[in-house]
Amino acid sequence: MTEQATGHHPQPRPRNGATTSPVEHVTGAQSLIRSLEEVGADTVFGIPGGAILPAYDPMMDSQKVRHILVRHEQGAGHAATGYAQATGRVGVCMATSGPGATNLVTPIADAHMDSVPLVAITGQVASKAIGTDAFQEADICGITMPITKHNFLVTKAEDIPRTIAEAFHIASTGRPGPVLVDIAKDALQAKTTFSWPPQTDLPGYRPVTKPHAKQIREAAKLISAAKRPVLYVGGGVIKSGATAELKILAELTGAPVTTTLMALGAFPDSHPLHVGMPGMHGAVTAVTALQKADLIVALGARFDDRVTGKLDSFAPYAKVVHADIDPAEIGKNRAADVPIVGDAREVIADLVQAVQAEHSEGNKGDYTAWWSDLNRWRETYPLGYDLPEDGSLSPQQVIQRIGQLAPEGTIFAAGVGQHQMWAAHFIDYEQPATWLNSGGAGTMGYAVPAAMGAKAGLPDRPVWAIDGDGCFQMTNQELTTCALNNIPIKVAIINNGALGMVRQWQTLFYNQRYSNTVLHSGPDELKANKGTRVPDFVKLSEAMGCVALRCEDPADLDKIIAEANAINDRPVVVDFIVHEDAQVWPMVAAGTSNDEVMAARGVRPDFGDGEDD
Repeated sequence: MTEQATGHHPQPRPRNGATTSPVEHVTGAQSLIRSLEEVGADTVFGIPGGAILPAYDPMMDSQKVRHILVRHEQGAGHAATGYAQATGRVGVCMATSGPGATNLVTPIADAHMDSVPLVAITGQVASKAIGTDAFQEADICGITMPITKHNFLVTKAEDIPRTIAEAFHIASTGRPGPVLVDIAKDALQAKTTFSWPPQTDLPGYRPVTKPHAKQIREAAKLISAAKRPVLYVGGGVIKSGATAELKILAELTGAPVTTTLMALGAFPDSHPLHVGMPGMHGAVTAVTALQKADLIVALGARFDDRVTGKLDSFAPYAKVVHADIDPAEIGKNRAADVPIVGDAREVIADLVQAVQAEHSEGNKGDYTAWWSDLNRWRETYPLGYDLPEDGSLSPQQVIQRIGQLAPEGTIFAAGVGQHQMWAAHFIDYEQPATWLNSGGAGTMGYAVPAAMGAKAGLPDRPVWAIDGDGCFQMTNQELTTCALNNIPIKVAIINNGALGMVRQWQTLFYNQRYSNTVLHSGPDELKANKGTRVPDFVKLSEAMGCVALRCEDPADLDKIIAEANAINDRPVVVDFIVHEDAQVWPMVAAGTSNDEVMAARGVRPDFGDGEDD
């Protein structure tokens, strides 16, 4: 069982009226580091610069906070996200003002979309210079207002402890998310006093965690009365540590379970009730189950467009029970017949009791005919792939074998694109917090720094980054960070010489006009090789202090993966040269109905007569 699987673990937070520590006379910067220690932050990813520099001096003396010097602020943000997703704790990143802060915008937006608890601390120019276009000034609070759960501008040293306490509380409670703390340089330099805990003041912040009993009873009645129910499980189930409760509910009801891209591992892939991942590239059975359902029980999911396809044709026969800790999500995309506001763990635990009460009164759903359909679809349209006729490496086979040969408890982080979808399909996820990816924002370059953050947070766990040759060229400099900080991640580059997912769309929808998606264009002697060769990923990785391997022959696949698994004292990068024409299937084309799901190119599933009745 992973740490995440046992429940969410926000850092300890101050409570009003608690016994305070003795007053210390410190600088604002010292107060910041002491506050980070008190909230339980043990790792900070960042880069110093002028405005944040005062904070870096006392950090050098801290015995509790480890700072990891990254090579780009985007790497710091994604590392903090990977740390948070793997451990369940709040991830922390730090940057200076201006370009340092703006380089955090992408990972902050990424964390916001995927509900990741993150605190980003940025330096700001001196308070009197704010608004004057001073050197390296940027209104980072204004810039990030739409993509943070909350943000703070601190101009007084005495406000630092309270702000840090509030930031960690907001980030880790309710619907988790990123919080920005922007601190003026003169506030870091000024003298102040420090005592803990501070008096917090968040009068408007009261997340509802306990669901309403009437709504729970209504949901249980619908579940018992349904003929074709589906449990539609989102990332909120993992965030709340509700995976054990989910398994109980699923087995109690006997309803099929579909887990979104953000929820892989929330329910064991191998469980007979699991029908796969829904969505644009979801399993045929999962996509179709939602379309044919008469009841959808959405748990910590948000009816994202990648799941619903064309919204007005999504699940036309289904009543909807929608449970979410964020009331703004309920009814946003799909009207809910039974809205439930609450923490997924409490909601599911109460649902279990309510369904048991229904059963005790003789109200138990009969899903026999439903499972007959589901099992027929599963058998007829399983996930699969064809091996290339030219004997080259299949990217699906590479990823599948990495998953099969990985030690138990391995954490997988993926970039964005074809390799992300193949990693979702062909690696089995049996535990929560073993699959890290950028779901909502779809951020290329996420994998390497996120894997670094996960490994820093859980150093005893193996971590594989599954990356594409396009993604890898965005953030690979963090391998230097890994090498210098004893963070031995493993990276698989699925190297097809192209921006693979965009190329797939060009193949399908743009008459095979490959405009600016080929990564190996260059002199003829380079074109003769398959995959991206400039840069040479083996030489590049070796230059950054990694062990680097290349695999081009399927006969060498298992041997090279085993060699990578055996190296645990340095980062390992494996350049897998794969066939460039492999595509991700199943697929629902953007803007079309999920009824138009294609099992493979040119293969539309036949669901038989009477299925839509």
